[in-house]
Amino acid sequence: MGKYTAPLRDMQFVLHELLNVEQELKALPAHADVDADTINQVLEEAGKFCSEVVFPLNQVGDREGCQYHDGEVKTPTGFKEAYRQYVEAGWPALACDPAHGGQGLPMLMNNALYEMLNSANQAWTMYPGLSHGAYECLHAHGTPEQQRLYLPKIVSGEWTGTMCLTEPHCGTDLGLLRTKAEPLADGSYSISGTKIFISAGEHDMAANIIHLVLARLPDAPPGTKGISLFVVPKFIPDADGNPGARNGVRCGSIEHKMGIHGNATCVMNLDNAQGWLVGEPNKGLNAMFIMMNAARLGVGMQGLGLTEVAYQNSLVYAKERLQMRSLTGPKATDKPADPIIVHPDVRRMLLTQKAYAEGARAFSYWTALQIDRELSHADESARKEAADLVALLTPVIKAFLTDNAFLCTNLGMQVYGGHGYIAEWGMEQYVRDARINMIYEGTNTIQSLDLLGRKVLGDMGAKLKKFGQLVQDFVEREGTREEMQEFVNPLADLGDKVQKLTMEIGMKAMSNQDEAGAAAVDYLRVVGHLVFAYFWARMARIALDKQSSGDTFYASKLATARFYFAKLLPETAYHIRAARAGAKSLMELDAELF
Repeated sequence: MGKYTAPLRDMQFVLHELLNVEQELKALPAHADVDADTINQVLEEAGKFCSEVVFPLNQVGDREGCQYHDGEVKTPTGFKEAYRQYVEAGWPALACDPAHGGQGLPMLMNNALYEMLNSANQAWTMYPGLSHGAYECLHAHGTPEQQRLYLPKIVSGEWTGTMCLTEPHCGTDLGLLRTKAEPLADGSYSISGTKIFISAGEHDMAANIIHLVLARLPDAPPGTKGISLFVVPKFIPDADGNPGARNGVRCGSIEHKMGIHGNATCVMNLDNAQGWLVGEPNKGLNAMFIMMNAARLGVGMQGLGLTEVAYQNSLVYAKERLQMRSLTGPKATDKPADPIIVHPDVRRMLLTQKAYAEGARAFSYWTALQIDRELSHADESARKEAADLVALLTPVIKAFLTDNAFLCTNLGMQVYGGHGYIAEWGMEQYVRDARINMIYEGTNTIQSLDLLGRKVLGDMGAKLKKFGQLVQDFVEREGTREEMQEFVNPLADLGDKVQKLTMEIGMKAMSNQDEAGAAAVDYLRVVGHLVFAYFWARMARIALDKQSSGDTFYASKLATARFYFAKLLPETAYHIRAARAGAKSLMELDAELF
């Protein structure tokens, strides 16, 4: 079955030593009173809930899956009871607006909570996880009446939410969607169509499910400019806000999947379902982007969560499993063989997992802090700066962290050897679960195109320059310290290379857009490493300053930083060369000749 323990020491290191979060929050009026003790207490309680309540259900959910019968879904044993405990403890309300019953804590704390939940049980976590995106969308674009009806119940966790985008004939290309919305006399709409791949679209864990549905009005223009957003509840709330009449939105079937068996992935049929317009007509995609961006960040946290739990279990196994002797002579002389952690390649795999988990934690927590700055900072220019950085880095969080998670769960299976391929040990489930995260909320290729095409070339590199300035400031500040050279020099070098690569691709794309498409995936990988190198250099600086404290945590952090720069960062040389190779070798072969 394995184990999971919340990595509280490293989480606290990132929050308090790297991000200085208590001081940062003092500049945000909504969170100025949140102190380190409150943050640590929340983390500790969340860690207990995740390890004691949610984690034991992970393999249960994988084995049992969800059961579908006549439009209804039964979740695996224990899922419903765990969700009840989650609601009773107030976790859904953690980072929600107090005006709707929320606790008003920073998004950063919600981010940390979801790392732990995803490590413990990704399939279970997807039920409440999508609800938070629905909350954010309605909080930003819902009418006062919609907010009154839906937000208190979503915030409390009594009701859950979904996002209904994909249709059988269209995935990312939402301009092709066919679901129709016909206006009714009372101001609502009759909505008909079919949506697929709807995570948590039907289940038995909450009293009501609130679907946010993209559909077309009768006079809508073609393409993405003709998409509207509607709130479609499973049960239409009555005058008192309680679930009333059953609506015409039903689950037609659930998918049988490679992984995340404990989460119901549904085909949802809307047959004259009653819905209400959210935001302006034909501007639904703009409103839904709030939920989609929240989901992309959430999928990145799924990647971090699986990386961390795979690392924890790989490490335990590597310390206990006896196989052969060290190449430099026996280390466990009282045993018939050495534990496999003595072998260099096993250490490579473990350190890769550790470096990607801890780098992702620093990066994603910093980004969550930027979201809090964007939402709550007293200074408008600071809010704009934070918004630009979040927009730039959201596709990097989604793609880089999930690519790394699939690599790291596979490495975990390799550390286990033959036992990793056997279900009872639990590692192969993480590989299967991790694979979906590279696909949904926009495949990682889509994220790469978004980064390069929209976020970088779309504004002539303005947002990228803002992150580049952070790197440059750090390099200039730390570059004179001799002990920092091994970190600062490669960071500065990669920053220069990213700048030159961006200009080169941009020039080529001006005459042939396929050049951007051919380079995008490699480009995102390079930018991901630039971000990780920046945070690993910052963490190395702290570890160097505190290594004499006698706390072995800092020695471990410093060794991991050195491994990252020595063994993982050099991957960028390949990707830069591949990006520069251009589109010709990809596009010159006629489709008929494949």
